[in-house]
Amino acid sequence: MKYTYYIFIFFFVSISAQESVAIKFIDSVNLKTETLISVDNFNTVFYVNNNILHKKTDTKTITYNNLQLGNLSIVNTFNPLKINLFYNDFNTVVVLDNRLAEVFKIDFNTLSPYKNVSHISTGYDNTLWIFNQDLQKLELFDYKTKTTRAQTTPVQSEVLDIKSNYNFCWLLTKNYLYTYNYFGSLVKKIKNTGYTTLTESNENIILKSENTLFYIPKDNDVKIPIDTSNLLINQFFVVNETLYIYSNNVLSKYQLKIL
Repeated sequence: MKYTYYIFIFFFVSISAQESVAIKFIDSVNLKTETLISVDNFNTVFYVNNNILHKKTDTKTITYNNLQLGNLSIVNTFNPLKINLFYNDFNTVVVLDNRLAEVFKIDFNTLSPYKNVSHISTGYDNTLWIFNQDLQKLELFDYKTKTTRAQTTPVQSEVLDIKSNYNFCWLLTKNYLYTYNYFGSLVKKIKNTGYTTLTESNENIILKSENTLFYIPKDNDVKIPIDTSNLLINQFFVVNETLYIYSNNVLSKYQLKIL
């Protein structure tokens, strides 16, 4: 027991003392797109051009568009079998399968009570994390039964970004970064000191402030800068310990050297 305690203390002190997370360049590819969504371990690329979602593999590209719903505001590909598209203009979510075929549509305007949604992210099973603007609450919404499984207490500042996995949801506001479990209970709260966007990988968090990235390990609240050497960062995301940075029509791939 004492041995385990010392191991934990050593790990915590080591990562706390780490001045920055180094990155190692792997490769880059040219990619011209308006909005890059994600890249998975199989080099499948999701991106949006002219309000149309593209899924590009090594062999082909397939697309989905629903122009009648207005601008495509949010795309979440965390679960590639249930891809979530949010159309803010029409307060509507469309769920796609891995072939980009429509399998479900949620029009929040027709629900009772009405839900005015600003942000969405994938939950477990048939659920979505949605931010209800009228109530200023994050809700875990079951779109098949049209019921709310869990909800948080009201949030008092503007929502900037939201990410989730099957166990947790991270809500970035102007004042704080909140971590909630799937019961809607607050697990962690970290003051926002200028972060505007975030991504998640294996429950580790990467935050962006201006042109700088910061790494927060899942086991503590230490914010460690990632040494990107003044790279221009338009968009970014992380898959396991691989950092992708998209800028100037180039998608670059780096290995994160954590400890």
